[in-house]
Amino acid sequence: MKWIIKEEQAGMLIRDFLQQVGGFSRRILIAAKSAEGNILLNGVKQTVRGQLQAGDVLEVKLPPEPVSKWLFPESLELSIVYEDEAVLVINKPAGMPTLPSPKYKSGTVANGVLAHYEKIGNPHTIHVVTRLDKDTSGLLLIAKDRLSHSLLAKSQQQFTIKRKYLAIVEGEMAEDEGKINAPIGRKPGSIVERVVTEIGKPAVSHYKVKQRMDEHTLLEVELETGRTHQIRVHFSHIHHPLLGDDLYGGKKDYLNRQALHCHEISFLHPFTRKLHTTNARLPEDMEQAMKQLSND
Repeated sequence: MKWIIKEEQAGMLIRDFLQQVGGFSRRILIAAKSAEGNILLNGVKQTVRGQLQAGDVLEVKLPPEPVSKWLFPESLELSIVYEDEAVLVINKPAGMPTLPSPKYKSGTVANGVLAHYEKIGNPHTIHVVTRLDKDTSGLLLIAKDRLSHSLLAKSQQQFTIKRKYLAIVEGEMAEDEGKINAPIGRKPGSIVERVVTEIGKPAVSHYKVKQRMDEHTLLEVELETGRTHQIRVHFSHIHHPLLGDDLYGGKKDYLNRQALHCHEISFLHPFTRKLHTTNARLPEDMEQAMKQLSND
């Protein structure tokens, strides 16, 4: 991470600059100050009590991060659609888990990213900012270090990270666009399934019709909140379950997984603060399903 000090920042202590301008939390500042970290002012190691002048170059190198015992580098074919020094955007295929679990210990996005980090010399662990279910395809945002993750996490809390999904639902939607406002919570007796319930957490989904077929509809869905299985639960709740989503009442006649794809993600870059938008086309299995549905 590197900054060129502006005129209005002259006179600030490095500590104050990193917290107020760089967005460093107390925990990340402690890591930067540690023996394994590095704070460089014009190429010379400096403490956080150093004072800044206009035109100074301030650089911070955070120490390597410990990797979870669940993770190991695994050479996998990842579709990287955007990458810079702070973030990574991956187009995840359906069937690939985002993170390892007792059921899926290998073949995950996280394991593949860790192998990628080894190749490029990134000493940090995996920081997934936006997650997708194993059988949902599309764009995933990953932070390449703990500071980027901390800043993007704040963006998530402020709802400045936007994701748009394409979903094929059963039946014909009555309206061309609409909003579903229905709280979501765990289904009693299940650790996986969610339901709309009055005691659940607030959940809001917005949708627009993109294409109508005889008995199915292609929708673009944007989330106002990010509850587990939100799109799947919401459309099942209004009697339009996702094609292929048998957990929530969808039929598998044309697709063997839920017809859900994150096709657009936009976020404020953690360092430049510029809006960045990435897109991913509909995957082949969903395209083929739509062709069959249109022909039928």
